[in-house]
Amino acid sequence: MRAVDLIQKKRDGGELTPEELKFLIHGYSRGEVPDYQMSAFAMAVFFKGMTASETAALTMSMAESGDQVDLSPIHGVKVDKHSTGGVGDKTTLIIGPLVASVGVPVAKMSGRGLGHTGGTIDKLESIRGFHTELTRDAFMKQVNDIGLSVIGQSSDLAPADKKLYALRDVTGTVESIPLIASSVMSKKIAAGADAIVLDVKTGSGAFMKTVQDAEALAQAMVSIGTNVGRRTAAVISDMDQPLGYAIGNALEVAEALDTLRGQGPEDLTELCLTLGAHMVTLGGKARTFDEAKSKLRKQLENGEALAKFKAFIEAQGGDGGIVDQPDKLPQAPFAVEVTADAEGYISAIQAEQLGLAAMLLGAGRATKEAVIDYAVGLTLRKKVGDTVQAGDTLAILHVRDNNDAARQVADRVRGAYIIQTERPETRPLLLSVVTADGIERFI
Repeated sequence: MRAVDLIQKKRDGGELTPEELKFLIHGYSRGEVPDYQMSAFAMAVFFKGMTASETAALTMSMAESGDQVDLSPIHGVKVDKHSTGGVGDKTTLIIGPLVASVGVPVAKMSGRGLGHTGGTIDKLESIRGFHTELTRDAFMKQVNDIGLSVIGQSSDLAPADKKLYALRDVTGTVESIPLIASSVMSKKIAAGADAIVLDVKTGSGAFMKTVQDAEALAQAMVSIGTNVGRRTAAVISDMDQPLGYAIGNALEVAEALDTLRGQGPEDLTELCLTLGAHMVTLGGKARTFDEAKSKLRKQLENGEALAKFKAFIEAQGGDGGIVDQPDKLPQAPFAVEVTADAEGYISAIQAEQLGLAAMLLGAGRATKEAVIDYAVGLTLRKKVGDTVQAGDTLAILHVRDNNDAARQVADRVRGAYIIQTERPETRPLLLSVVTADGIERFI
């Protein structure tokens, strides 16, 4: 078998077998297939696409290129959740304890933030003492004991994907749905979950800018999961504006606490209940989606979800006192108001610009090596559809230094708000659900 023959086969629209894909991926992982040949393969896939069975085989080849976590020592059906990334997306902080509180074990490996999107691990590490480095045995014991653990993703998880992604990033082949889908799902499958719920974002703050592209990606990932024996569902959700009101690590933890008390923003609460209900249904703790959602809503109301969050934080060395005293979280010394310069309605918010603003303040990383400031970020005061007068506060920046750099970020935030004289039509948060049975659309 030769790499060049497989590249030509895909270039000419042929379908590669699982054995051929394994030869390419494992050979690339071991350094036997060079970058220039894998670049040619990625470009052939970019133009010719892949069948569902090819994409599933590619995914499994990448999942098998490194560690595969065996979660069988954990009791029950293990359901993982993945978000394609967004601004203000702190859903894991809420869904983890919420779902665990009704008996579905959550054994999650999460990543750090890069660029305009935040990372779950960074948010958790803003809690004093919290640590995300656990041994595999300690990780599984904690899930069996309290139903929940979140740790950093191992570098040995799907290493072929990490290598291929870096190559795609510099060869113009990132925007290929089979390659994106296999990248996401290879890590989820290697992480050992029995079932997977995907939150696929679409809009100005997401990688997939249109609903059509988001649905195509969701269908590809659900198909992969189904093909390799994992029950999989995907929710398409709007990211034309940030989720909730807080952007920044400690600020998002505080908003997650409000949500677990049943006092969180409506959009964030609804998305968490929806994603969580799909997890509970796949986990076998409810017969229907509506039953699962009702159970979860009760857990917010009766305090069980919040209690589970505290137990989780303390189990991983964190200060559980933040549950009752959120001001124990890191606090920025200065607050800078961003005010409107016109009156009317907020017709749009460029979510990606707000994510970049938080990064510039120090809440995110421009490079993997950058050190983040857990305290800084921004809190929105106005969202799409709200009315404003000139001088009204649009957002508050939480900054380390009230200097020219902070004021430049304030100008960026102001520019991300589009104000018009007519009331805008707002898009719903939840757009569609994709399962093995097809697509259910809400718009």
